[in-house]
Amino acid sequence: MDRDKILLTPGPLTTTLRTKLAMLRDWGSWDSDFNEVTARVRRSLLKIIHAEDTHVVVPLQGSGTFSVEAAVATLVPRDGHVLVLDNGAYCKRAARLTTLMGRRCTIVSFDEAEQVSAQVLDDQLAADASITHVVMIHCETGAGVWNPLPQVAEVCARHRRGLIIDAMSSFGALPIDAREIRFDALVAASGKCLEGVPGMGFVFIRKKVLDRCAGQSQSLAMDLHDQHVYMEKTGQWRFTPPTHVVVALAEAIAQFEEEGGQPARLARYTRNYHALIDGMSRLGFMPFLDPGIQAPIIVTFHAPGDPSYEFKAFYQAARKHGFILYPGKLTQIETFRVGCIGAIGPNEIEQAVHAVALALEEMGIASGEPAING
Repeated sequence: MDRDKILLTPGPLTTTLRTKLAMLRDWGSWDSDFNEVTARVRRSLLKIIHAEDTHVVVPLQGSGTFSVEAAVATLVPRDGHVLVLDNGAYCKRAARLTTLMGRRCTIVSFDEAEQVSAQVLDDQLAADASITHVVMIHCETGAGVWNPLPQVAEVCARHRRGLIIDAMSSFGALPIDAREIRFDALVAASGKCLEGVPGMGFVFIRKKVLDRCAGQSQSLAMDLHDQHVYMEKTGQWRFTPPTHVVVALAEAIAQFEEEGGQPARLARYTRNYHALIDGMSRLGFMPFLDPGIQAPIIVTFHAPGDPSYEFKAFYQAARKHGFILYPGKLTQIETFRVGCIGAIGPNEIEQAVHAVALALEEMGIASGEPAING
């Protein structure tokens, strides 16, 4: 096969040739041309969620988790109390990093196959005045659940508590409007639905809370307030920026805008999702989630019930035919995940379904039907 393998994962993603080509040039990290690229990316990011009047955006080197950790450390006072709404693996990660940074953390758990509940949050905030901040994962890609951001944000606003949103796998695809949804911080990254390459996160911080964030972070590298002040003063990053990642993101955003922005991207991913569900259903596979709470980002499927099934062999067989799948993140049930995002369309999804069919055939498995149906 003469093309790159297609990544059906929640990031890194398959990127366009234009995005790849953007990385062929070297950039000076303090050079005025690179500073202008950084400034342009920051302006574009604010426009995507209509946050120009209410928020600043602070880029940060590293994976998306770096930026989640930076957001919690920067926004939550050291004597603050964070409530994490937990319905999956990435919620648990947010709780763990909060605890590791010495902030008090309460976890409110939900089933992995359910959305988090704004009503439960309302009750929790009413009962515990010590809670200062709420952390919510917008799209929990452990299973693929689309959590109810507007309802959660309304509860936080009514109780006057800070809301930190991990929008890692939703930003640029699922609708978020800062004019309608009040949040103190929102975290996303370059290598997800904007279809850039991994290596840079960014955090939107509400202007009204920015000043009080000074000195709260116990980390030098992850102090978003310090990063913002320095960048506003000099136009530069404090420490060596991921130059090639930034210029690739600038090019990816240009293509995002040409496509029609967030509504167009959501429409394409939704077409991918329907092509995936239809194709995998024909092979007998069953999605884990109810379609009413499923985000068109990544889909968790029950593993086939056939005793010949083993994920590593299945993965290698699909990979041989040009597609990279993702292991399951659930603890109780054997599953695997297939992403709908990246620079792909329904044609590539149909090719992926065909690759899965070939993998089953090579493994001697007649159907993807799970054991729970038997």
